[in-house]
Amino acid sequence: MVHVLLCALLFSVFGVMYGGNSSQTDKRTQGNLLKSLIYDNTKATVTLDPSALKQLIRLSSAASDSASSKQHVSFSVNLDYKPLTLGAGQTVKYDAVLINDGNGYDDRTGVFTCPVAGTYMFVVDSLSYPGIWLLLKVNKKTVGFIHVSSAHKGNPGIQISRTVIVKLKSGDHVKVENLRNNAYVHDDLYSGFTGVLLY
Repeated sequence: MVHVLLCALLFSVFGVMYGGNSSQTDKRTQGNLLKSLIYDNTKATVTLDPSALKQLIRLSSAASDSASSKQHVSFSVNLDYKPLTLGAGQTVKYDAVLINDGNGYDDRTGVFTCPVAGTYMFVVDSLSYPGIWLLLKVNKKTVGFIHVSSAHKGNPGIQISRTVIVKLKSGDHVKVENLRNNAYVHDDLYSGFTGVLLY
């Protein structure tokens, strides 16, 4: 039982040590110290070096804390209760929140405020009437358009979508904004806004 536990701890620590960004030389030194834990792996019992075992436990705890400290950020929202008719410059406020890990999305304003700097992927999709222009904006900069041409006037509604990957700083604002008056966005889970921290 002790042997199985030690193997699991060693696997966990070596995986973090050699998969991380720290100095390889320093990690190999720690690895050699950890190897001294088991003097003879072929016997039914295992002889332990108490100081090396204490260090193994410390390294394992630090690795676990480091892995769990990475914050997960994602949100997915849609229009559930009523369709929207938007004016020029109006932000689309999605009223149904499916997930909001990191609490970055505010359904009162329709704005995602970046809680953790990193590279994010955003997807905007909409069931809309011809003539609509929606903008995906980071702060005041437009990073993506979605549009249904007026040439499709005979169609009652067309599904459109756009995916963008951008780098964000903590505190950056991301939103979907309408460009022209009288834009229609259908509800009933057909139109949404999603974002996720990739790395």
